[in-house]
Amino acid sequence: MKFTKKETINITLILISAISLIESFILSLDHISWIAVILCGIPIFKECIEGLIREFDIKADLLVSMAIIASIIIGEAFAAGEIATIMAIGGFLEEYTVSRTQGRIEELVKMTPQLATRIRNGAEERIYVERVKVGDILKVLPGEIIPTDGIITKGETSINQSTLTGESLPVDKKENDEVYSGTMNLYGSFTMKTTKISDDSSFQKLIKLVESSRPENAKIVRTADKWATMIVVIAFTAAVLTYLYTFEISRSVTILVVFCPCALVLATPTAIMAAIGNLTKYGILVKDGQCLEELAKVDELVFDKTGTLTKGMPEVVNINSDNPKEMMHLLASLESESEHPLAKAIVRYCGNEDLADVTDFRMHIGKGVSGSINGSRILAGNKRLMEAENISPISKSKPQNGEIQIFVAKDGEILGNVELADTLRRNSKRTITKLKGLQVKTTLLTGDNENTAKYIAEQVKVRNVKSNCLPEDKTEYIKREQVLGHRVAMIGDGINDAPSLRKANVGIAMGDIGSDISVEAADIALVHDNIEDIPHLIGIARRTIRIISIGIAFALALNIIAMALAIMGLLNPIEGALIHNIGSVAVIIYSSTLVRYRLSRRDCRNPRKLGMTKHLNKSKV
Repeated sequence: MKFTKKETINITLILISAISLIESFILSLDHISWIAVILCGIPIFKECIEGLIREFDIKADLLVSMAIIASIIIGEAFAAGEIATIMAIGGFLEEYTVSRTQGRIEELVKMTPQLATRIRNGAEERIYVERVKVGDILKVLPGEIIPTDGIITKGETSINQSTLTGESLPVDKKENDEVYSGTMNLYGSFTMKTTKISDDSSFQKLIKLVESSRPENAKIVRTADKWATMIVVIAFTAAVLTYLYTFEISRSVTILVVFCPCALVLATPTAIMAAIGNLTKYGILVKDGQCLEELAKVDELVFDKTGTLTKGMPEVVNINSDNPKEMMHLLASLESESEHPLAKAIVRYCGNEDLADVTDFRMHIGKGVSGSINGSRILAGNKRLMEAENISPISKSKPQNGEIQIFVAKDGEILGNVELADTLRRNSKRTITKLKGLQVKTTLLTGDNENTAKYIAEQVKVRNVKSNCLPEDKTEYIKREQVLGHRVAMIGDGINDAPSLRKANVGIAMGDIGSDISVEAADIALVHDNIEDIPHLIGIARRTIRIISIGIAFALALNIIAMALAIMGLLNPIEGALIHNIGSVAVIIYSSTLVRYRLSRRDCRNPRKLGMTKHLNKSKV
């Protein structure tokens, strides 16, 4: 267990104070207790004064300071020292828990590369990453952090992308493959061409999201702060009235100690930071605590199709040919000369090994491509290209669900056709099933035609589907649902769906880590594209609010009971300080259980265990 320099100093002061209190108790020498009062009490006085002057902060520190001063006035230096020491221990535990949870997020920032090796005029030079420009050629050695986003121009390697994507296994990379800033080169050295400067890289986008994660932005945090202020006023009033009625300053001092709202104030930020830390482990970055509070109330989830429920890239789904092996070899060889996404999908399907050489390659805009392979003229494209070349395409199947057909011809004779389509993510259906278990209505909004939209919706069992949607149509749909009283979350790629993401109660951006994530539009980003984490995201949001509510209720009950005991004279200041800090630590420990939380099947079968489900009754899943 490692401690920061500040934490080490605090531990040392606490140990010295504790030793002095033990000696004071054993030797019955009250003056030794002043060591604890000075070492642990002065920081409390300092924060109290600073809070009053800068922010008019009348909260826990003020009550503690008054309790310590009152104990000294009545001659209980030992009680004052113990109060200060116990408060210091409680404060240390509070800061340590929150800092460790926040530290899980900030580990990303420490991975920021500082230097790069640039190749210019055949010579290598080490430069700061800030000086790298788009188009620069960089060399990356084994074990180095890749400094910017780019494309490999020479070499092969394996990349550890866990910092960005959460993938546990390394990813093999070769020429023309994309690599991303912040990931680690494991084996071979390679050269790359920079496509994005440091400030615009994928890794910097994540850091911006990390730096914007703040628990204090949640409304429920501000509500707890208001309650804490009221409690301070109540505690002070109760202490004064108790003294006027009993004329026993000890009882009043105890009231000030036990009614400090530490546990109440801690319940919310500790739970939110624990939840944010949990989500970060799964590659889910949350902009602020308010997102979790809003997400806990969501009863409808609106999906974009492309890149969300589907992979967002075309894949070969059907081959129609009497000689598919020959046709695909010729097609892949020809398409390897093209940069079109459909061409890349075909080459990816066939593999780029043993491809034939192509001469006289030509692109026919909007139609397809042509070229010569081993003396034969090869054509690949749509019906318009075949008709332009007076070739009659023979299609054995008609696309029903938005598939794209590419016809292949050799020396004027049709060989067959290939069908490509955007395919479902393997876990899309399972995700929808879990969301239904959580009583969340699911809706598919897509710009695709009605047949394609219905086909995808049927595959994943989404009942509510809208096709041929323009960006403004999606925004209007969300507005209508909100008018009807629904809390809507929108899941999209973070770019084209930016208006809808912003309009929704919660916007969730997802897409390839190499694409631009709209930090301004989205509240949450799914870094590694795993939509099966969405139910976990909703589950932990609801559980967070439930834990906060329980923590606040516990803190209020403990304060009221302890105050009643203090008024009756059954608690002294020392015992009051001990009970107060036990309550604070209990709330912290309970909130910290969120760090290890994972949505279970039982939670999906019984979503009310997570809390925040009363408003879901009206939703038709």
